[in-house]
Amino acid sequence: MSILSSFNIGITGLNAAGSSMAVVGDNIANAGTFGFKSSRAEFQDTLASSLKGIDGGDQIGSGTKMAHVTPQWTQGTIQRTANITDLAINGNGFFQVDAPFGKGYTRDGSFHFDKEGYMINGDGYRVNGFQPDADGKMTNKIENIKLGNTTVPATATKEVKLSMNLDSREDVMQFDPKNPSKTSNFNNSVTVYDNVGSARLVTMYFNKTADGTWDYHAMVDGNDAQGGKPGELVEMASGTLKFNPKGVLEEEVEKNNAFNFNKGAGQGQKIAFDFGKTIKEGGTGLDASTQYGSRSSVARHSQNGSSAATLASMSFNDDGVLTAVYDNGVQKELGQIVVAKFENTEGLFKTGKNLFKETRKSGQAALGKPGADGRGEVLSKSIEASNVDIANEFINLMAAQRNFQANTRTITTSDQMLQEVLNIKR
Repeated sequence: MSILSSFNIGITGLNAAGSSMAVVGDNIANAGTFGFKSSRAEFQDTLASSLKGIDGGDQIGSGTKMAHVTPQWTQGTIQRTANITDLAINGNGFFQVDAPFGKGYTRDGSFHFDKEGYMINGDGYRVNGFQPDADGKMTNKIENIKLGNTTVPATATKEVKLSMNLDSREDVMQFDPKNPSKTSNFNNSVTVYDNVGSARLVTMYFNKTADGTWDYHAMVDGNDAQGGKPGELVEMASGTLKFNPKGVLEEEVEKNNAFNFNKGAGQGQKIAFDFGKTIKEGGTGLDASTQYGSRSSVARHSQNGSSAATLASMSFNDDGVLTAVYDNGVQKELGQIVVAKFENTEGLFKTGKNLFKETRKSGQAALGKPGADGRGEVLSKSIEASNVDIANEFINLMAAQRNFQANTRTITTSDQMLQEVLNIKR
């Protein structure tokens, strides 16, 4: 091994130390980058020269080289924000976006909506998510998450559900549609919607016709009825409820059902009145309306119609589901964030702009829902900070600097030795 070889060994050390400083410098520069993952420089020695050939032993090293730059996939600090479209993954996984080179993957969840309603990152790349079907149930179909129309059309009421008790102690009464209040045992009002979204008040009158048997009459004011007169009530639907001796709902019988509202509403609107699952329908009747010896009352009622409305607010839950809330109280699920995971995250290729793309080493992305099969949960109004530890990086920087200085000393010492050899000739 000549003195000249020590120059080459020193140079490999300088190159390695310089590369190490570059990695540390990149970490420090990105200490404030959302979703950034720090890297670690890893080195290997180069092929050594053996004094005994293939017998082994007595080998002189030839220096060092940078072998790998390994990303550190530790979790960054989750910071709370006021922006509902700021998302953070707590655990394993990446957001998927449509980048110019294809599918991109990122831990940076600083998203927002563009003028077309698409959810995008800071560079305008659209974020992917699972889409709901026509009934609002989330499917496995993956497309860009989009707000869609910020208004929802009116929905006509098709069903009214009532959970109530009718007093078994009441007397039998003969119902008179011209004087319903005085010829019924109990009444309750519910608001329904016609096909154009107009709210209509329907009053339900109940009269006992025999022990265990009640009739109901759904009536509206003449102001809301086609051809009706103000101040008079018009019957739109009626039926019978039958209870067994234990006060349990045994059967519902619908007699007529045709709501003819005025002022532009469609005629013959059907509104089903559901008093619970009866014994005849295969239920126990215990979770349906009852006829007990206590005062008549409605515990709760609901209907499935709504007026036309505009978007009032939106939010993400911890399952990554985007829900839009409209000013009529209707809530609609618009999509669910896709989370991608890889078998070998270290094999991903950095493309800049906080993005990665898959490679043969990383394997293909396995797409799924947040929190499923080892994927992290998605937190809304949150952002993941860089996982760079500044204090640790400064220590690494000083170590790389000293390593560089030590290798320069190797070169200067070799130079002095070579100078001595030249002096011998003199």
